[in-house]
Amino acid sequence: METNKLYECTVIIDGGLQDEAVLAAMELVQRVITEKGGTISNVLEIGRRKTAYPIKKKTIGYYAHIEFTAATTVIAEIEKVFRYEEALLRYLIIHLTSAFLEMRKRVEKYSVVIGSPEDVAAAEAAASDTVGK
Repeated sequence: METNKLYECTVIIDGGLQDEAVLAAMELVQRVITEKGGTISNVLEIGRRKTAYPIKKKTIGYYAHIEFTAATTVIAEIEKVFRYEEALLRYLIIHLTSAFLEMRKRVEKYSVVIGSPEDVAAAEAAASDTVGK
């Protein structure tokens, strides 16, 4: 009996495409996952960002993360379709283990986003400590 596991797929779509083409590529990615037997639980579209290095001579990519559950045999079928899709610059599918999810929860709990109210308060506290000395 095959059990479903939790996966995360990160895709980078060619950022030079028109918005309609990017949406079509995102729909294709989600459709492939669901058609192959996966169940999507969360989609996080980050948007267009500059890549760290040129990928297929492109320097702008549209980033998205998709969490889904699927059987292990389905992953190879999904990657086979993604491999030949020209709009996708890169993709990565990882298995989200319980240890990884626990680490993610800790990072979310204790991390401070730059520019957040917590970050501003900490910066102001640090500045007042140095001024008082």
